[in-house]
Amino acid sequence: MQGLIEKESHDLISVMDQAEIDLARVDFWEFCCTLSPDYYTEEKTHLYKLCNTLQSFYEHTLLKGNGEYYNKLIIEMPPQHGKSRTLTNFTAWIFGQNQEERVITASYNDELAQDFSRYTRDIIQAVSNTSEIVFSDIFPRTKIKHGDASFKHWALEKQFFSYKGTGVSGTVTGKGATFRIIDDPVKSAEIAYNEAALGKLWTWYTGTWISRRGGPIVMDIICNTPWSKKDPTGRLLELQPEEWYKLSMPVIDNDNNMLCDTILNRSAYAEIQAVADPHILAANYLMQRLDVKGRLYTQFNTYSKLPEDTTGVVSYTDTADEGADYLCSVVAKKHGLFWYVVDVIYTQDAQEITEVSVADMLMRNKTTLDIVESNNGGRAFARNVIRIIQDHKERSYVKWFHQSKNKTARILTQSSTVQKYILFPEGWHDKYPAFYEAVINYQKEGKNKHDDAPDTLTGLVEKTRITGAMIYV
Repeated sequence: MQGLIEKESHDLISVMDQAEIDLARVDFWEFCCTLSPDYYTEEKTHLYKLCNTLQSFYEHTLLKGNGEYYNKLIIEMPPQHGKSRTLTNFTAWIFGQNQEERVITASYNDELAQDFSRYTRDIIQAVSNTSEIVFSDIFPRTKIKHGDASFKHWALEKQFFSYKGTGVSGTVTGKGATFRIIDDPVKSAEIAYNEAALGKLWTWYTGTWISRRGGPIVMDIICNTPWSKKDPTGRLLELQPEEWYKLSMPVIDNDNNMLCDTILNRSAYAEIQAVADPHILAANYLMQRLDVKGRLYTQFNTYSKLPEDTTGVVSYTDTADEGADYLCSVVAKKHGLFWYVVDVIYTQDAQEITEVSVADMLMRNKTTLDIVESNNGGRAFARNVIRIIQDHKERSYVKWFHQSKNKTARILTQSSTVQKYILFPEGWHDKYPAFYEAVINYQKEGKNKHDDAPDTLTGLVEKTRITGAMIYV
């Protein structure tokens, strides 16, 4: 009887294993869970999202607005959150789906790229035992060709070439890929701030890399810390914004939740935050692409919810001085010593348009005071805004003044005050992208193409002067 029970138990386990194997064969998340059940767990929802995105990408069900599928994917995730490990599993899984796939991977150096190649090879070659399910249990027909299992490049049975790993700027002569994967092409912030190094990387990408095609359809994946506008994904998103699907997962989401507490909890992140350079932290953990070398403003405070007991609504408007300048108008609500920005206009539209849009913004936010620089037509602008508001039978006090002080000196002098006392809504880089770029990239030295946005923030703190215990207008 005991032997019969043991046999039935063994048969039951075998049935359960086969069901798991069948599911892993068609579902990439389940594949990862089966190979590494202790790592791919339910609480790691970011990895579940990553796996589903990769599978949709592979199956051509990740669609653009016009119904076409994406064949270009950018992934942005914080360090140590499973991105590279999951990509390694993904390359093995697609070989299980189709042994004719050809993959080339590149990283910032040969060693890292070859590790990627080795790990993929080792997943496929893993030997089965009675206690765990391995790749060959799931895909028994996918095998490394005997005698062709170099960790640098290798082939599957019946294939001439299947996989090669190379460092950025390395050669991939004679190899064509159906999947091209770049993982961490920029080694560090030091490289990210080096225009010559980024230019060399871009030359390699546009010359050597994109010529490695294994057919009419090539699937591209780039995993990249968003360092600079001039890094590969920064350039590609500017040149081909509709062609690339971007999966970006900052370590803290819009609801102030950590991406994965089991990997990096709030207290551990606070320790990193306390000592890290804020710009490097923003790129590595918040997925904010910042060109920070020489920037005047180092960090801005943000808010997720506007305080209920605000006391006053003020705006500051800097009208366009010349044809290429921007009109900038910022509305902020006062709370204690701080101003919470609630609305922004930053535009090169003609004055007859901006007069209406600024008036609408003042009325919409029930602004009690709008301060307008009267230089270069600012007084006429202010009078027209007043007229528009009065025509709508609304009230808002619009005050103009002549600014005689040096603009650059004022911006530099007030920069610490601006950063300390002005708060922006979370996600302001998406809500006001042009304004955000103008503020965040303003340089301490050298010629800035536009200074209208920093000038407006400077005027706001100057005209709502901050004294020891209070702010007053």
